[in-house]
Amino acid sequence: MKKKMMMFQRIQKFVFLMLLVAPPSTLSSRPVQEIYRDALSKSILFFEGQRSGKLPRNQRLNWRKDSALRDGSQQNVDLMGGYYDAGDNVKFGFPMAYTTTMLAWSVLEFGGFMGSELQKAMSAIRWGTDYLLKATAYPDVIYVQVGDPSGDHRCWERPEDMDTPRTVYKITKDMPGTEVAAEIAAAMAASSIVFKRSDPGYSQQLLNRATSILTKFNKNVHQVFEFADKYRGSYTNSVPGACPFYCSNNGYDDELLWAAAWLQRATGAVTYMNYILSNFLPYGGNTDVNEFGWDNKHAGVSVLLSQEFLLGKMPSMHAFKENADKFICWFLPETPNSHVQFTPGGLISKTTGSNMQAVTAISFLLVTYASYLGQASASCENVQVTPGRLQSLAKRQVDYILGNNPERISYMVGFGSNYPKEIHHRGSSLPSITQYPRHIACSEGYNNYFNSRGPNPNVLVGAVVGGPDQNDHYTDTRLRAQQTEPATYINAPLVGVLAFFTSHPY
Repeated sequence: MKKKMMMFQRIQKFVFLMLLVAPPSTLSSRPVQEIYRDALSKSILFFEGQRSGKLPRNQRLNWRKDSALRDGSQQNVDLMGGYYDAGDNVKFGFPMAYTTTMLAWSVLEFGGFMGSELQKAMSAIRWGTDYLLKATAYPDVIYVQVGDPSGDHRCWERPEDMDTPRTVYKITKDMPGTEVAAEIAAAMAASSIVFKRSDPGYSQQLLNRATSILTKFNKNVHQVFEFADKYRGSYTNSVPGACPFYCSNNGYDDELLWAAAWLQRATGAVTYMNYILSNFLPYGGNTDVNEFGWDNKHAGVSVLLSQEFLLGKMPSMHAFKENADKFICWFLPETPNSHVQFTPGGLISKTTGSNMQAVTAISFLLVTYASYLGQASASCENVQVTPGRLQSLAKRQVDYILGNNPERISYMVGFGSNYPKEIHHRGSSLPSITQYPRHIACSEGYNNYFNSRGPNPNVLVGAVVGGPDQNDHYTDTRLRAQQTEPATYINAPLVGVLAFFTSHPY
């Protein structure tokens, strides 16, 4: 019986390997590079559909119009702008900051492959950082959310004419929110590098804000990062609207390391490296490296800092290289420590809901770590893994998203001919205000549009939905939010992955 089980496991592993290297023959007859360029363009365009505030003249998804122009007014602050996180109309600061960080990292690593899309990606970053500057503009207070999520989720309304409460939530010294404050510092630091050449003044403004909030007016005001570090506490406990939507289940230690890592890269200051080492060592290097996303940054920290060791700059960073190796070993079926589950069609299966957020984030770390390794390899006990192996695994995930899957559906809206038509997204599913200017009330939206069947009237081009279940099954209906709802933090890491494959099609 034991021999039969071992034989079955070997066959299963072989099948997984074959799936991971299968060519994307079902995607299209177009040249492979053209396929990825098209997907890259659409993945960036998606962010225009998520914009809040006063839209610019060059807005391309023109079914969207101005919205939430008075955000923050009840607090006498300007909080207009930023992004709606997913298919709702709330501006959640934690995932928005993470989205901005990942867009910036995508540009920093792979912007050279983006061609004409680079400026559009930078515009997407700036839409986020402009808002984060507003959210951190006052001493020792950070505005971290706009919109009452309970009221918002009880309604199905366009962002252009929503009338649900635009409640403002903030963190302070007495009501801290370390996770979101540290993530904002990371987003500003990473973005400051992006704009360093093209707009040095703006770059310095971002870096100054990440490292000092209005200190010329008040010497007792703490830096955004220092604010996060000194006044420690979970934002879940301070922001009543955070749960159950974006609960911090992973604590805030990872966000502090993440922010320090980005500040070190942006400034080169030894202060941040010392902070990282002194705060990392108490863990004994034992961090949860098999996750990466808006709530868990440990794997991202390990990959980001591994570059310092691989370049020979900082031998003390070897622990992060070891953790990065642990991370990638987790996802490779041929390695002794592999624990990841794949769907029968070859998709990484990490969560029961909105699985694509894990797939795109993990894929980004795979291609980024591969580029850091260069001619080196990753060690998975007795198995040495080449950068090409990591890239092939990431490519399999991208090809699955774009249509090479058992359902033969592209999980990117507007890509190809067969893609989700009934996505869980208010603005997409309700008629544009240009076509139907009459106000659509809360319950009217649910009764007449959410519960109806048929394609959404507005195509949210580039949106990647939550995706299929663990058996590759997908049901295209607004009723299944976990499968059909898009999110900014699904697309943000995918931008970098697609940029890489435009020039490395294999």
